[in-house]
Amino acid sequence: MARTDTTSSISGLRADLHGSVITPDDEAYDEARTLFYGGMDRHPALIAKVADTADVARVVSFAKAVDAPLAVRSGGHSLAGHSVVDDSIVLDISAMRALEIDVDGRTARAETGLTTGEYTTAAAAHGLATGFGDTGSVGIGGITLGGGVGFLARKHGLTIDDLLAAEVVTADGEVLTVDEASHPDLFWAIRGGGGNFGVATRFRFRLHEVGTILGGILILPATAETIAGFVAEAEAAPDELTTIANVMTAPPMPFVPEEHHGKPIVLGMVTYAGDPEVGERVVAPLRDLAEPIADMVRPISYPEMYMPDEEGEFHPIGVLQNMFLDEFEGSDAQAIVDGLEDSTAMMSVAQLRVLGGAVSRESADATAYAHRSRRMMVNIGAIFESPEQRSTHRAWVDGLASSLRRGADGTYVNFLEEEGPARVREAYPGDTWDRLRAIKSRYDPTNLFALNQNIPPAEDGG
Repeated sequence: MARTDTTSSISGLRADLHGSVITPDDEAYDEARTLFYGGMDRHPALIAKVADTADVARVVSFAKAVDAPLAVRSGGHSLAGHSVVDDSIVLDISAMRALEIDVDGRTARAETGLTTGEYTTAAAAHGLATGFGDTGSVGIGGITLGGGVGFLARKHGLTIDDLLAAEVVTADGEVLTVDEASHPDLFWAIRGGGGNFGVATRFRFRLHEVGTILGGILILPATAETIAGFVAEAEAAPDELTTIANVMTAPPMPFVPEEHHGKPIVLGMVTYAGDPEVGERVVAPLRDLAEPIADMVRPISYPEMYMPDEEGEFHPIGVLQNMFLDEFEGSDAQAIVDGLEDSTAMMSVAQLRVLGGAVSRESADATAYAHRSRRMMVNIGAIFESPEQRSTHRAWVDGLASSLRRGADGTYVNFLEEEGPARVREAYPGDTWDRLRAIKSRYDPTNLFALNQNIPPAEDGG
């Protein structure tokens, strides 16, 4: 752990917490250190499973006192593995799951250990929703601090666009309530700046009326024409429609006819957040692009958009590259089709997310997420069987991404792996970077919160 670590100091921390402290000698250690993604065998010095905000403040102060690296874990979905790091103190907030829903006021107060699926299911009981991502097992802490791009993005914006206030424990152990009126600089920074500025323990969100939607999976054969047409129709649709097009080789899913297994498909996640009858007319152009291989788009409750959690010990090993595109043509679609044929991974995918709508209506400087005008977000990814294959599939991912990339750089911080400072810098274009560094120097001048896509403090103190 750290230079001044002793058995007595850990015993003291254990006695001080309402939650629990897990060390390598404890039976629960291996399970507690396991991340969502595979290929990461990390051994922290201790894991503090906190019960409340006071616990969080104690752990932050303890890590600072013993000069130990501090990792913060909510859902454990960090692509870079920042949730659990060797020889670190892991501050695990997953037990903090309190949720209060003000139905009349259309707001929710949520502790940050909740998963997006838990929050969404509880809110849907009242016909309400806040937009998060597209996976129900992700913790709301990490996805919110990075921005939050999901099924309701074009209709209601990013998750941070519905963030009204937050409770944050800073590097000195102080508990702050931040919003537009109180510590507005910090409130601006945590809306897209990630976990660089403190530990968010509670959020207050705006809720929207989202009842029965038209949503589900639409699978089409993947040709250059189908892919380009899907993107064009998604862009032309009203804001109520948000789509995620996964261009991939068809896995042996039970709802995919066997003759299509292993062949290129567009697996479209379709969400029309409005009257389902109107949605049928809006989705029709997507269905008309080709004879659907499977069509499960139907009136559903909003939580049904989340795929069921994988059972057992599914911990995928993969590589990913994220970028924004402002141009997408038939030649790009063809490059994706050709690229999939060249991949030797267990599963390869080019994921296309048309943006615009409510995402683009916020100004670039309204939050630390500054990519408001970008046309599309693209993820190129590969899943494979063992860490030894990483370099092979990394080369494929980088090659396909390079063939698509042109124009302005940029990346979304929540989809970054461990890719170095230059890529982190791409997440915060223009003046956003300097502004974040100045705020970092005020709230975390020693960079205690460094196990993240790190924004270093300004050298001159901002």
